[in-house]
Amino acid sequence: MTDTLSAIRPARTGPAGPTDWGRVFRPRAVAVLGATGRPESPMARPLRWLADRGFAGEVYPVNPKYDELAGLRCYPALTEVPGPVDLVLALVPAAHAVDAVHQAGAVGAAAIVVFASGFAEVGPDGAALQERLVAAGRETGVRVLGPNCQGIVYSPARLFATFTAAAERPLEGSCGIAYVGQSGAVGGSVLDIAAERGLDLTAWVSTGNQADVDLAEIGAHLVRDPEISVLTVYAESIRDGAAYARLAAEAAESGTALVVLRSGRSAAGRRAAVSHTGAMLGDDTAFTLVSRRYGVVLVDDVEELLAVATVLRAQPRPAGRRIAAVSTSGGAGILAADRCEGHGLTLPELAPETQDELSRLVPAFGALANPVDVTAQLFNRDERAFGEVCSIVCADPSVDALLVLLTMVTGDAAVDLAEDLAAAMAGSAVPCAVVWLAGQDQTTGARAVLGAAGIPVFSSIAVAARVAGALAPEPQPDPGPPPPVDLPADLPGGGLPAGRSGWALLDAIGVAVPEGRLVRTAFEAEEAARALGGTVVMKVVAPGLEHKTDVGGVRLGVPAERAASVFAELAATVPELEGVLVQRAVPAGLELLVGASGGSDGWPPVLTVGLGGTGTEVHRDLATALAPVSRDAALAMLRALRSWPLLAGHRGAPALDVDAAVDALVKVGRAVAHWPELAELEINPLIVGPAGAGAVAVDVLVTTRS
Repeated sequence: MTDTLSAIRPARTGPAGPTDWGRVFRPRAVAVLGATGRPESPMARPLRWLADRGFAGEVYPVNPKYDELAGLRCYPALTEVPGPVDLVLALVPAAHAVDAVHQAGAVGAAAIVVFASGFAEVGPDGAALQERLVAAGRETGVRVLGPNCQGIVYSPARLFATFTAAAERPLEGSCGIAYVGQSGAVGGSVLDIAAERGLDLTAWVSTGNQADVDLAEIGAHLVRDPEISVLTVYAESIRDGAAYARLAAEAAESGTALVVLRSGRSAAGRRAAVSHTGAMLGDDTAFTLVSRRYGVVLVDDVEELLAVATVLRAQPRPAGRRIAAVSTSGGAGILAADRCEGHGLTLPELAPETQDELSRLVPAFGALANPVDVTAQLFNRDERAFGEVCSIVCADPSVDALLVLLTMVTGDAAVDLAEDLAAAMAGSAVPCAVVWLAGQDQTTGARAVLGAAGIPVFSSIAVAARVAGALAPEPQPDPGPPPPVDLPADLPGGGLPAGRSGWALLDAIGVAVPEGRLVRTAFEAEEAARALGGTVVMKVVAPGLEHKTDVGGVRLGVPAERAASVFAELAATVPELEGVLVQRAVPAGLELLVGASGGSDGWPPVLTVGLGGTGTEVHRDLATALAPVSRDAALAMLRALRSWPLLAGHRGAPALDVDAAVDALVKVGRAVAHWPELAELEINPLIVGPAGAGAVAVDVLVTTRS
């Protein structure tokens, strides 16, 4: 991992050199510009909290209307504060934000938090103002957090530089979990819910519009903080894929768990993201693949975000996707099995020796295989037997995670059970979660015991199964380390090969294509057909026509004597015909799609393979990987397809030329990584013949960046 990280990590610098984030999170002095004397205003909160919650640095209120605020001397201008300032909180309207940045620069501040809205999220005028804000930061060397954000909390320094109502809670602890996200409202919910569950976040940052500082840069600092073991992220836009990859790699290198909730994946979500933050989303497939490469946990809502963080704060991540369920109810166990399998988890049958051990404790009318049903009778025999059951199950080598399902065990009995379970799971290499199907008012004490032990408690089997699925590592199409960035030198240098159709590109990279000729008359069509062996395929060539079959522009198995008349038919079908490609017919085989999307916005290029032909969209049998890929990685992609048996030899059929398909994948992956101007390359179909017969690209689409 270290070699990979050093290869992708450039020097991290701000507008005037490296940013000293220690001055931001542990400032010696904070100036509150535009501090208010109206105690009912949300904007009075930052000054009050800085003054009252144990912040050790200096606090300077700045507002010419007041002589004193929150028991502190108030200064008429930022330039009149008596000492150095590391962090400025700008509680001023949007129209005054640019001036505030210049004032912060005049006193040598490292950063300014701009809380005001009214920038890129409101339209062109706001976007122009935001550009001026960024320009001021670059001119002065001051990093700008926001605008349209809710600030910073850093518990180890007792820094509460925010106005979120969620920080009205005491927030006296520091649980080792940090949060950074664009939405202040979502962030406030995370801070509040976490505190309600006894998890006072160690760090909390709202980045808003990310005009200058984005969540990847803040996150990269937080994952290196020894106070933090889990970083949670809420992202509406990730504008720099390379920065996100660096964050993910640094989290993996530092051993800090990274959990990401990303919104804006649907069309409606993308529209909302644009109107809310003025930012566009990057490529979702590349985001998912980069996340998977570095072990990022991806979740779908705030409940999952906090539940996953709770597990990773105190427990190891599962080694695989095999889960065991231990239940006080057979019905709950069956429901859990259904929901877990729906999230890609398996419930293996426990080993015979494990079941033998369990039989000493579980009544004969219980169940031992998985799910394990201990029945309520267990508690009549031995109140402390439940923890031993869970320990036995976790010792089974086929178990990667444990899900405990409890029904109406309440009151003092619930607390005893929770203490027993917490003791049994202490130090276990198998993570555990609990679903308690009983009223929270009857299990409050028990839930607190488990929470203190880092064992999350759910009231929903479906939610618990979803969290377990998110925590379990995804099967990796690429079984080895990321391929090297430096590509082999045998590809042609310079720009893309000349040629409008993409055939020249395939020739250049060595992917086999049928022999063919481009003709412009019926006579030439017949001549070409005879020269190519008598039976050919004819395809229209027309500007902007990407899918020829949709307009009847492809004819298969055309004999030479009909080539002229077929040319005339195609010319009548496509008025803007530039010509007809006449190709030698390729023997039947398995049709694959091989596609590649060039990297953009800092994201690496993506390689795709799947079942091809005209039914590609119907089958949706696809595997993806970051490009370029090794031969082993390409083979793993093919094996990941549902249609892999058709390549390997299904029901006694001979195997096809898998090596040739792998070769094509490797070459396309290298091409899309080699030529940055290549936006998209799609071969559909690549016909894979019998073993030794090769694989031939019979149609290709290439688009380039203008």
